[in-house]
Amino acid sequence: MKGTLLIAREGINGTIAGTDDGIGAVLAGIRALPGCAAIEVKESRAASLPFHRMKVRLKREIVTMGQPDIDPLADVGHYVAPEDWNALIDRPDVILIDTRNDYEVAVGTFSGAIDPATRSFSDFPAWFRAERDALLGDGPAPKVAMFCTGGIRCEKATAFLKAEGVEEVYHLEGGILKYLETVPAEQSRWEGECFVFDERVSVAHGLKPGSLALCRACRRPVTEAQKASPLYEPGVSCPACHDERTDAQRAGYAERERQERLAAERGEIHVGAVRPGAHGR
Repeated sequence: MKGTLLIAREGINGTIAGTDDGIGAVLAGIRALPGCAAIEVKESRAASLPFHRMKVRLKREIVTMGQPDIDPLADVGHYVAPEDWNALIDRPDVILIDTRNDYEVAVGTFSGAIDPATRSFSDFPAWFRAERDALLGDGPAPKVAMFCTGGIRCEKATAFLKAEGVEEVYHLEGGILKYLETVPAEQSRWEGECFVFDERVSVAHGLKPGSLALCRACRRPVTEAQKASPLYEPGVSCPACHDERTDAQRAGYAERERQERLAAERGEIHVGAVRPGAHGR
């Protein structure tokens, strides 16, 4: 089993990969924990493991918003099933907000969605407060619909808007991934691909693997056009992060890339490998 599990006061979130039996065993263990019997699970298939190692992390927040009084377990917006989402966002009295970060939105988003252009989810509250009057206007308050990758960030975003006094707030149940899995491509309002935080990089309708690569230096997606840039070096830099890193950092990335290449040539796994007998079986 490989992947990442995040544990916080709010609950458990994460993505894991492995055999059907392995995943079943992990889920059985999680469901045996207090309050986790009905945990929501989304499934998709991959031809190979999209993670290098297994990580379990204890966090203050599943996704960091920096608003300690916001409790998505206590008061959130209205959940909207994927099959009902189109009807909601097609309404003229609804404004649609993408709660994800700028590099995720650049990969794909819903038609007509507002992009906050945030670099971090913790920037979202300040963005909304600054743009509130422009978004909501002076007349009857519009309905606000929000969405994110798997449904976690928009739960917190809707809870935040409700705490700010916005009453009619909706969010996509199960997130973009559930929408792409459920809604046929010919009926979809989604444009582009959806960035995911694993080695698949992005997925398309039906959760089929997308077309993007991953910059190993900054973990941002890389398009074919960006690969043609002189600032792109596999494992070392891409146009988005080249100027954010020092020469020493890029040298370290280059050495890591070299070691991974040498390990591959020897038929070994470099990242996350465990030698048999070194730490048990």
